[in-house]
Amino acid sequence: MSKRVMSLLIVAVSLMALMAPAFAQSAPSGDFEIFSWWAGDEGPALEALIAKYNELYPDVNVINAAVTGGSGVNARAVLKTRMLGGDPPDTFQVHAGQELIGTWVVADRMEDLTPLFQSEGWMDKFPQGLIDLLSYNGGIWSVPVNIHRSNVLWFIPAKLQEWGVEVPATWDDFLNMCPTLQAADVTPLVVAENWTLNHLWENVAISELGADGWKALWAGEKNWTDADVVAMWDKFGKILDCTNVNEDAATLSWQQATDKVIDGTAAFNVMGDWAMGYMVTTKKLEPGTGFGWAPSPGTTGIFNMLSDSFGLPKGAKNVDATMAWLKLLGSKEGQDIFNPLKGSIAARLDSDLTLYNTYSQSAAADWQSNVIVGSMHHGAAAPERFTSEFGTIMEIYLSTRNSQAAANAAQTIAIQAGIIKK
Repeated sequence: MSKRVMSLLIVAVSLMALMAPAFAQSAPSGDFEIFSWWAGDEGPALEALIAKYNELYPDVNVINAAVTGGSGVNARAVLKTRMLGGDPPDTFQVHAGQELIGTWVVADRMEDLTPLFQSEGWMDKFPQGLIDLLSYNGGIWSVPVNIHRSNVLWFIPAKLQEWGVEVPATWDDFLNMCPTLQAADVTPLVVAENWTLNHLWENVAISELGADGWKALWAGEKNWTDADVVAMWDKFGKILDCTNVNEDAATLSWQQATDKVIDGTAAFNVMGDWAMGYMVTTKKLEPGTGFGWAPSPGTTGIFNMLSDSFGLPKGAKNVDATMAWLKLLGSKEGQDIFNPLKGSIAARLDSDLTLYNTYSQSAAADWQSNVIVGSMHHGAAAPERFTSEFGTIMEIYLSTRNSQAAANAAQTIAIQAGIIKK
């Protein structure tokens, strides 16, 4: 072989190496840790995915490192300790958007997954708006496994008929029926541990400010001290007066709050559609008859979204197993295994809706037709610094019931978090 041909071959091999995917993958094996907060009643969907993964990759020993606690409040604290301590899990659950990007991507703790999206043909399989939510500085940083809806009002149709009340279209409708329910010794709206108040608050805010006003808050185009924002806190306070916030709320999980709706001691609950997964998978209730749903009052035509996703942290011990996991998560098969059990809908556009129940089919239709906004509490809209401090704002309000004080505190934190540039 001539020196010229040899030189050309060397150049060709070098170019092929440069063009190869960023994460060359062999058949995965060894220990593989999946870190999440999907435990207990939220576990079956994750376990179904792990079962499929074990079928595909029998040489991998999956470690399901789930940390209990709704909305990931406990898991995020554990994760922070591990990430900062140089001991990241192989992959971890995180809400898509600012919860990941504003915390771990800007800190250069995550690998760019753009090559994976390109090699798997995912660039046109997920909505562009969702890919935008996952993107920062030219990279895509996590794989979304689902879409959850935050703004859902849950109830039992037969119970409403018994009490002679209808599903409220607005919060004023709800406040008008509140005395009727209280006279029947029924909690009009059940809430639970602290994070569920944040969840309720964001949906009241969206109803009172509208989609454009809500988006303007996070774009830094609207002040938290504006009159309509202060008035929203006033409305929130009136709604809290129709809840169990001063009774047993702090001792309840979101599942226990849902149980109160099921057993008829409470009329309504505003919770994400993981509550549907709980009622169907754990409680064996039938959507539409065993339980009913509607958009949270005042949010018809708006879809308040969040998405659970997984990424690849720098320093992960088993990159091959992680990449295989991410491929399963992003696949049509993986998403259609997971979401019917979880209560969410697939993040992909080509999901097989015949596998989903009537609630999920309605949510999928709304996802395609509604105005989409991002959840604050669940990491889509707000930077982590703001959400981590929002509990302080809520404490100020609960202890004082002073709307202006809460608005002033939110304005200060929004400035500190870089949402408002001043």
